[in-house]
Amino acid sequence: MPVKDLSEVHHLINDLFKWPQSESEWDEYRLTQSQVDFFNENGFLAGIKMLDEKQIETLRNELNELTNPNHPGHELFYEFHSNESSDSNTVLFHALGAWRIQPAFHDVIWNPRFVMAASQLLGNKPVRFWHDQLFYKPAKKGGVVAWHQDYSYWTRTKPLAHLTCWCGLDDSTVANGCLQYVPGSHRWGLLDKPELAGDLLGIMDYLTPEQQSQFHPIPVETKAGEAIFHHALTLHGSGENKSNQPRRAFVINAFADGVTSDTNEELLHGVPVIHKGEKMEGKFFPLLK
Repeated sequence: MPVKDLSEVHHLINDLFKWPQSESEWDEYRLTQSQVDFFNENGFLAGIKMLDEKQIETLRNELNELTNPNHPGHELFYEFHSNESSDSNTVLFHALGAWRIQPAFHDVIWNPRFVMAASQLLGNKPVRFWHDQLFYKPAKKGGVVAWHQDYSYWTRTKPLAHLTCWCGLDDSTVANGCLQYVPGSHRWGLLDKPELAGDLLGIMDYLTPEQQSQFHPIPVETKAGEAIFHHALTLHGSGENKSNQPRRAFVINAFADGVTSDTNEELLHGVPVIHKGEKMEGKFFPLLK
């Protein structure tokens, strides 16, 4: 039986999250000015509580179901890679489009903790959803995500007014391949894009000598349910998972309302074309707040 395409629904489906009904309720999720200042200075902000235990467990269960290529909603993915790693000895599960298939991954986009923070970090602007991602690095053999800037893969939209929220479903450590950042690299301008699951340090070929001298990565360890927000030009990557524990995570990518298409081709597989110069909107790019 076909799975309902949840991109048709632009509100919470179940009671996993609660949508605020007043400004005072929204204030509960507001970042402090010092957090916003840290983001603007460094290009990322970590340790943001995003999920409780029930929400974590629900999303873990849904992710485990979605790794099955025979899942009945499989055709709704924009991309699906059982293993995107370029190293046959490691595994990196990576997929886009879970919000269309499973109710918790649909509703997490309307998690007020995410929506409030995203709006603030985009300059207190209305937020639109771009697309989601799932990442799964299995124990012992999880593959790398090469150093990159997210916007280098998103130049089919402009202007650059984009934001990424990475949220772990497991404790994320250096041993299991946590995210690493180069503070301040969001001011380096747009760089060429490497192969996402290729050589971890492939980006070094695209850096100037000055940038190479400033390439001082900081590993950012998080607890399950904590999120990291980063600017779309901030250099980030993550190493192998050599631990005994999996490293599961999802990503929500968003942009400020008003961004337009910069291509006459598909923005995402199966999504109707939004022609160059037209506003990014419609059922696949809903306004969140």
